[in-house]
Amino acid sequence: MSVRRKLIDVNNSPDPQKPLKNQKALVTGANSGIGEACALAFGAAGADVVINYVSRPEEAERVVKSIRQNGTRAIAFQADVSQEDQVQAMFAEMQKEFGTIDILVNNAGLQRDSRFQDMTLEQWNTVIAINLTGQFLCARAAVREFLRRGVVPEVSTAAGKIICMSSVHEVIPWSGHVNYAASKGGVMQLMKSMAQELAPKKIRVNGIAPGAIKTPINRAAWATPADEAKLLELIPEGRVGVPDDIARAAVWLASDASDYVTGTTLFVDGGMTLYPGFATGG
Repeated sequence: MSVRRKLIDVNNSPDPQKPLKNQKALVTGANSGIGEACALAFGAAGADVVINYVSRPEEAERVVKSIRQNGTRAIAFQADVSQEDQVQAMFAEMQKEFGTIDILVNNAGLQRDSRFQDMTLEQWNTVIAINLTGQFLCARAAVREFLRRGVVPEVSTAAGKIICMSSVHEVIPWSGHVNYAASKGGVMQLMKSMAQELAPKKIRVNGIAPGAIKTPINRAAWATPADEAKLLELIPEGRVGVPDDIARAAVWLASDASDYVTGTTLFVDGGMTLYPGFATGG
């Protein structure tokens, strides 16, 4: 009976259009691309949102304004997620403004591409620091608050939710991008290990692995019709994704509709990880 009651509560919320109502979310790298789409979708789903950014404050404020127009609260905060003191300051500001955190989207990431033999230590360290260490620092800060506060049943069935933005390159090797692929493989194991350890505490940790998405970070891959046609050879679905494809998945993973999902990477890639080269027998 209790299990049945819970299923009914999860799937028939008072406001199904606002599955994140009264929740507090932090999205890193949220002033463009996938992070921006997630932040906007979370605001539309009822959450108050912190917009983390490093540069282009005007873009962060634009996202804040858009979220506020939907009727929820939003603030922007500048912080380099690879720097412990800046992450601590960001979470302190969120605590001051919103009182707590319910959802973390670890999205901030970058590329510094090079042939392996020419890759500098600076290129390696920069990518690992932002893409992997940054996720660790933000997740650790969020988990400390989740554990302090515990479950608030009228807000969520979980004490907290973490979404680690990964990439299809957590499983697909990527020549010329070894630092990026290594960072995303690390994100996968970070996510799974956190999920295993924290599940008994009612903290859910999952990953999203986008495929080719039309964002500034990979504009060169789809900027011209010829470039896009070449990219589509790797995507069975026949289209390049858009940030909203990822944002919709993030809202679901952050909501109680996915209450029994933890330690999972959700691939949102149009089939890129289906080894399309073997579609005709290899």
